[in-house]
Amino acid sequence: MNTHTRLELLYDEAKANKWLRYFTTFCRVALALGFLPSGIVKIIGERFTALPVNHPLGHYLEALHLTGYYYPFVGVVQVTAAVLLLIPRTALLGALIYFPVILNICVLAYAVRFEGTRITTLMVLANFYLLCWDFDRLKYILPLGHFKADSHATEKGTLTNKFPWVFFAFVFAAVTSVIVINHFLYNIRPGNSVIECTNGCADNGKPEACNDFCNCIYDQGKPLDKCLDAYERASQ
Repeated sequence: MNTHTRLELLYDEAKANKWLRYFTTFCRVALALGFLPSGIVKIIGERFTALPVNHPLGHYLEALHLTGYYYPFVGVVQVTAAVLLLIPRTALLGALIYFPVILNICVLAYAVRFEGTRITTLMVLANFYLLCWDFDRLKYILPLGHFKADSHATEKGTLTNKFPWVFFAFVFAAVTSVIVINHFLYNIRPGNSVIECTNGCADNGKPEACNDFCNCIYDQGKPLDKCLDAYERASQ
């Protein structure tokens, strides 16, 4: 038995496991709930965050809000992806639409050091899992060579009740890693408000430089890279 065949058998076993099916449903519902509120707010034309305009992400969101019909279009895409995820027959299409949107949001969150880097990373991972879950349908449009006909083991076979300890241990490790890595990833963040930013200065090695950074962001409204450069120079 070659490696390819073993992977297909392992995939069939996973699709027939009721616990993994529960987890898949959880991921679909959680991701849908993550997009529905923000998407609806965009459709009705309201600004969906309380971040100040001087915040690095606030700059972007304010500009996005002023893009005319493009802003509600983004909301329509988000709501469409969310609704499709909730319908079993269209879940794969929803995951395909969802993935580039949430990946863009995740990269943006890291670029501006937003506090939402953890949740957006977990959303990307959950979305990737859903794509892997429907690999039996997705594989035919990927340049991965030829595949044998589907065994349909998950449709005709009996569901297994064995709890996948290894899989959920990996999920727990992945979630923990995202939280821990993000905690130590940046030595300073602008936070979500000036108070949150300045409160973090107490634990900063250079509290004066940290306060100057917060002032640079929220009072002076300068770009993030310039405020970071000033902070690094002051720290030295």
